[in-house]
Amino acid sequence: MSKILPLSAPADAKPFPWLGLITLAAAVFLSVTSEMLPTGLLPDMSKSLGVSESQVGLLVTWFAFTVVLTTAPMTHLTRTLPRHGLIVTVLIVFAISNVLTAIAPSYEFVIASRIIGGLAHGLFWAVVGAYAGHLVPKEQIGRAVSITVAGGTLAFVFGVPLATAAGQLLGWRQSFGLLAVLMLVGAVIVWKCLPPVEHFGAKQKRERAEAATKPATDTPASTDRGIWRDPSMMAVVLLCSITGLTMIGHYTFYTYIAPYLIDGMGVDSSAIAPLLFAYGIAGAVGLLLSGTVFGPRPQAGLVIFLAVCAVSVTVLAILTATLPVAIGAFVLWGIAFGGIPAMLQTRLLHTASPRIRDAASAFYTSAFNAGIGGGALLGAGLLEVAGLSALPFVYVGILLASLTLVVVSDVVMRRRRLA
Repeated sequence: MSKILPLSAPADAKPFPWLGLITLAAAVFLSVTSEMLPTGLLPDMSKSLGVSESQVGLLVTWFAFTVVLTTAPMTHLTRTLPRHGLIVTVLIVFAISNVLTAIAPSYEFVIASRIIGGLAHGLFWAVVGAYAGHLVPKEQIGRAVSITVAGGTLAFVFGVPLATAAGQLLGWRQSFGLLAVLMLVGAVIVWKCLPPVEHFGAKQKRERAEAATKPATDTPASTDRGIWRDPSMMAVVLLCSITGLTMIGHYTFYTYIAPYLIDGMGVDSSAIAPLLFAYGIAGAVGLLLSGTVFGPRPQAGLVIFLAVCAVSVTVLAILTATLPVAIGAFVLWGIAFGGIPAMLQTRLLHTASPRIRDAASAFYTSAFNAGIGGGALLGAGLLEVAGLSALPFVYVGILLASLTLVVVSDVVMRRRRLA
């Protein structure tokens, strides 16, 4: 077993943990593919299960709201357990969830299987979100997060499109079954290749055990203040609020992108996987830009990416009849959105003090998935009431609100620092 890495270490104390971060990225790849696969197979699942497309879209909501409701309590219950073992465990639970989805005899059974996946997903992101920060010193967090989040980007580039293509070729049930097998392989890789870390909860438990063996006069004063008293907590809450709002807008539209491409833009169903692949490649470009061009200027990058998202989706919605322009706008949207999650998470880990990183990651995960679930739910309602054409315009409106909050909050924080 690899030696446990300390919570923080000098930048020159150890080499950059490429293998560990790439292993984390692989786990993220599998997790995001599992979460978003119903969006690519939505029409197929709808026909097979005998339910509407909006009901299949709500599978994303069930999954996401399970994450929202369970992430914080499960993170608290497992706060002293080894992070390494937790990641292995949740990947195994992911595999079970996907097997149950593959054999589901009814829509209700699929809901139950997705709830199981949501239970694992919330804990997974609460752990993984802080793991990269534990592996490297603070000055390397941005680089480490970009590598880890790249797994999610690659899920949109390869995971979801390839799983969608497999589902269309072999059947959606076989696609989920194959993903379950890959989850088990991923669990073995994590067990063998990911170095364990000592997070704050484990460190605190060890220090208490050591203090209990010392005379009372040698016992240090407790530093276990409530997380809400931490000076960085309010900035974390603000960042999580921006994250949740942005994701609500995005998943109001993206959850139903397959029917929009078919019915709204008039593309053939066989083109869905290639278009999702192009969107994922574009997201990889956005991630690269966020880690290079905008790495030193995350605030400017976030503002630019949100603005470009709003413009590209507006063009997509207005010029759907002009297919080359619409596809170009679709790809530009992918580039712009691809950089947003990495910059949000990097800012989170920079903002949160080390002692609350796990808690901050849990709140971030809850906000992110509240946005996913809320967006899918809002999109389902709009789909029934106003139709597909309304979804991109609602998305743009929410993006503009999020952009305004980003700009205003930055001005307020600057004034407070100068005060």
